[in-house]
Amino acid sequence: MPTPTLILGIGNLLMGDEGVGVHALRVFGHETWPEGVSLVDGGTGGFHLLEYLADYPRIVMIDATMDGAPAGTVSVLKPRYASDFPRVLTAHDIGLRDLIESAALLGPLPDITLVTVSIEEIRSMVTDLSAPVAAAIPTVRERVAQAVHQA
Repeated sequence: MPTPTLILGIGNLLMGDEGVGVHALRVFGHETWPEGVSLVDGGTGGFHLLEYLADYPRIVMIDATMDGAPAGTVSVLKPRYASDFPRVLTAHDIGLRDLIESAALLGPLPDITLVTVSIEEIRSMVTDLSAPVAAAIPTVRERVAQAVHQA
């Protein structure tokens, strides 16, 4: 039986590129994924996501980052501790770190792969992605699929 895996899109759809994780998840939701893979819109993160960190042994998170790289740059990280998460995870930086730290207090953390997309700015009350970030979605899909298929 395959390892249960959660693909978790994080982001705020009302803040332009900051919502890339949720935009990507919505694209992926129309595709067929292997048995045992679930997709969840994590919105802006928060403690309501703790149950997912406890229920899934493997999680692939998709999120925006303001890391100074050109918009649309896709990176893959394997954070093991809350301190391993990038410092500049946009508008919900504190919430995501707090979530990981809280999950660590409750038990062992799942195997987490973090797929980030670099953004240049947060645009309030904008629901579409900029051209470079939208163009990164196929690369995000490829990196997520690689993480899902890793043993």
